[in-house]
Amino acid sequence: MKHKICLLFLLSPLAGCVSSMVPPTVDQAAGMNVPAAWSGSMRSAKDALSPAGTPHTDIAVWWQRFQDPLLNQLITQSLQTNTTVQSAQAALRQARAVRDVSAAAFMPKLSASAAAQRSKSGTTAPANSFSAGFDASWEPDIFGANRQALAASEASARASAASLGDVQISVAAEVALNYIQLRMTQVRLAIARANVASQAETLQITNWRVQAGLLTSVEGEQGRAASEQAQAQISALETTEAQSRHSLEVLCGQAPESLRQQLQSRVAITGDMLSVASGVPQADDNLALSLPAETLRQRPDIRVAEHQINVALARVRQADVANYPNFNLSGSLGLRALTAGALGGSGSLLSSILAGVSLPVLDGGANRSQIKAQQAALEQTQVAYKAVVLTALQDVENALVALKNDRERLQRLRNAADAAGNAAVLARQRYASGLIDFQTILETQRTWYSAQDAVATGSNDLAADYVRLYKALGGGWQPDQDEAVSMRDSRNPSNDDIKK
Repeated sequence: MKHKICLLFLLSPLAGCVSSMVPPTVDQAAGMNVPAAWSGSMRSAKDALSPAGTPHTDIAVWWQRFQDPLLNQLITQSLQTNTTVQSAQAALRQARAVRDVSAAAFMPKLSASAAAQRSKSGTTAPANSFSAGFDASWEPDIFGANRQALAASEASARASAASLGDVQISVAAEVALNYIQLRMTQVRLAIARANVASQAETLQITNWRVQAGLLTSVEGEQGRAASEQAQAQISALETTEAQSRHSLEVLCGQAPESLRQQLQSRVAITGDMLSVASGVPQADDNLALSLPAETLRQRPDIRVAEHQINVALARVRQADVANYPNFNLSGSLGLRALTAGALGGSGSLLSSILAGVSLPVLDGGANRSQIKAQQAALEQTQVAYKAVVLTALQDVENALVALKNDRERLQRLRNAADAAGNAAVLARQRYASGLIDFQTILETQRTWYSAQDAVATGSNDLAADYVRLYKALGGGWQPDQDEAVSMRDSRNPSNDDIKK
């Protein structure tokens, strides 16, 4: 007993050294100056998404703000069947299994064995030997080596959980962006086909006037060239439509062309350009932004970087503990006899117990170098954390600026398209009456088509800005539920919001 007390007394200063060597926490290691508020670009009286000071909007199911049932269905499907999501789920299961392996190091190890042997030497009669028993061992975690290994595995598992959330957010955003682009392409196709029909009518009038001698063949060829150019635009847009549809199908874990019927164009030409452009889904504007610090906590990529710092911290401590003694207790209990029936006798009982300690004395500086290596890895994770935070701040600010300017730009484009449409109607009437020349009608039609096409593109840009903003704000991921495997129960389409 006295020897044990002396041993503990001698080792207590070492334990104090280990406990005193505590690397900085995550907040200390990666402390940064985060702005108190986002730029005021979205807070103008006319443009504001919501009044300042309003509680921030819950964007857990941000895609429902586009009020498009098919988009909701596609995102729900992608969160279940997308290959990248499934791979991230498998990585999370692997990380949790590794964590369980580290946790098992705290428990004693027990193994059972049994053996039967028959041996013969020279002229000696053969002899039998039977044995059975248990072996047990345990390593007391006095200096915390196993504890730090478990902490690293736990942080790694949490990082994998956050990585899964990041993948889910990215996939949901990509599905939304591809869906919006597909609808925009279908709108542009409808506009192009309407333009082809209008060009055909103009060409017919031109041919009649050429036959009547009111125009020359030059105007006739110009009309035919304009008609052919409009037809060529349709072929290019049809290619873009098919490619966008294929990308969307693969994101949903489906083979190309498998969702063709569901993704058919729903745009009908009514002669009103604005009704045509409404084929691009748009989100509502009643969005109140959370503060920058809150937003950063809602982004899974930042939580991944935080957990990676925790992993590196634990590895540094674990490397330092390797310089201190390692204790081991082991024992065995068994039976050995010459016959199987004699194994139960009192004389066949064997037992042993062993206590050991090992201490690194000379390793050529390997442990010291290992500590330096882990400290350098810690510095890398700190720099990586800072880079992720700066990127997050940039993403939100870029999305806010784009959203503000694209909203204003779209309104201008709509006004221009209205004016171009009125001019085209008047020009066609006057051309049919012979009051204007062919160049005027050709130019007005070209301007009207370009204006409508620009409105469709502008609608796509504005909708995409909202998607990017929702993604930059964290996509509804909840940082207090790192252990969840998916956003929510993805089997329930009504609860398919992003949660971790």
